Amino acid sequence: MKKVKNIIVGFGKGGKTLAKFLAQKGEEVLVIERSKQMYGGTCINIACLPSKRLVIEAANGVDFVDAVKGKDEMTAFLRNKNYHMLADEPTVKVLDGQAAFTGNHQIAVTQADGTTEEFTGERIFINTGASPIILPLPGLRDSQFLLNSTSAMDQDELPTKLTIIGAGYIGLEFAAMFAQYGSQVTVVDHKKSFIPREDDDISALVKKDLEDLGVKFILGAELKKVTDREDGAVLSYVQDSQVGEVFGNKILAATGRQPNTADLGLAKTEIKVNDRGAIMVDQHLQTSVDNVWAIGDVKGGPQFTYISLDDFRIIKSQLFGDGGYTLESRNIVPTSVFINPPLSRVGLTEKQAQDQGIDYRQFKLPVAAIPKARVAKNTRGLFKAIVDPANQQILGATLYGIESYELINLVALAMKAKLPYTILRDQIYTHPTMSEAFNDLFKG
Repeated sequence: MKKVKNIIVGFGKGGKTLAKFLAQKGEEVLVIERSKQMYGGTCINIACLPSKRLVIEAANGVDFVDAVKGKDEMTAFLRNKNYHMLADEPTVKVLDGQAAFTGNHQIAVTQADGTTEEFTGERIFINTGASPIILPLPGLRDSQFLLNSTSAMDQDELPTKLTIIGAGYIGLEFAAMFAQYGSQVTVVDHKKSFIPREDDDISALVKKDLEDLGVKFILGAELKKVTDREDGAVLSYVQDSQVGEVFGNKILAATGRQPNTADLGLAKTEIKVNDRGAIMVDQHLQTSVDNVWAIGDVKGGPQFTYISLDDFRIIKSQLFGDGGYTLESRNIVPTSVFINPPLSRVGLTEKQAQDQGIDYRQFKLPVAAIPKARVAKNTRGLFKAIVDPANQQILGATLYGIESYELINLVALAMKAKLPYTILRDQIYTHPTMSEAFNDLFKG
């Protein structure tokens, strides 16, 4: 059994950044990745970057098959770049194979040829990510027309009719994207309310814009079964006591993701997981076993690549700093949903402020009032923000409109720095830009 200073299981964002950092410190690092198609992690291979590439291509009118080809070329380039970023470091070894714990600090790696190598790690970092959840719906898992968020981006032809199970943010991104490519998209969800985390006015606008794009919604549906036909699958459901069916050439399950812990052999360790299979960690990302950490999606919580990167910062603070940066330090996290136009948010919504009894002042601006939106020929959407009337600090913002995925970071920065909203209001911005909307949003 070989002894290694640092073992990182999984080639994800946080793990690869940590591996590079440790290598630059001259430390020995073993990175174990079970798939050569996942060098660099979920984001660059099967999630953020390829999906956003396809979203942009759809908006630009590119043919679906050509867009998929371009996406594949991009991910292949990034995968190779990420591999060499680590493999070319003299103190890093990248090992392909399935890792499984045989003890608290012991790991066996089974490679493609069936051979097994065993290692003992002084420090171990688990960075194995998450995978799509497939509901236990009769006929769904066995359907030959089933897609998940990964396989949906690898189709060699555009589905004429696409059924999406799940009206969450991932489902909506795919709904908007495939509708823009020309698919007839139907989204089915068990919830009666549409994106209930958002304010009602925002939810109504998003739903209308997606419907105008051609997306059909069946909400409050009790799913019953999936039945394959020769050229697609039928999803049966009950809505308001009425039996219904929807046919699709493909059926996309967009019902969340679960941590990849099932094959890690954690039963042979004292590492604890919760009832969702996520590894339980403390504020320093340490598991219930000393010198074993969990990074990224595998520990549960927000599933974003920038969260995984921030996990690296927490571990770096422990190993090479004062340990002062913890999960509790992460209190302002912006998010974006890449529909058309994109929906971005940070901090509290108006609904949350009301539920918590928080006093606030609200600002609203229709995107149609922003000159750059007119220039870009996309005036759909609404910008909202709430501020604390006592100290003028921003409590939260919801930006539904073009380029909101960039603008939300300005708001988050102002919130992090505890700046009054007047800083954004009175800032001199270049023109015409979407950022100058803050001049008008916060006036009055």
